[in-house]
Amino acid sequence: MAKAQTFGDKLKKKKEEVKPVVKIIKGFSNNDGSVKFVEQFVKLDDINQVEKIDINR
Repeated sequence: MAKAQTFGDKLKKKKEEVKPVVKIIKGFSNNDGSVKFVEQFVKLDDINQVEKIDINR
């Protein structure tokens, strides 16, 4: 059986635009005084949007 996709076909595919991925870590204080950290990976269109990201619990 022949292969459905050749190596040349793989090279011809359009590559997606690479967007920066940042890790956002935010700390929330609990009622008992301890701190819980929430972390999340986010893809951004522009690195200047880091200040606008809001993470909720």
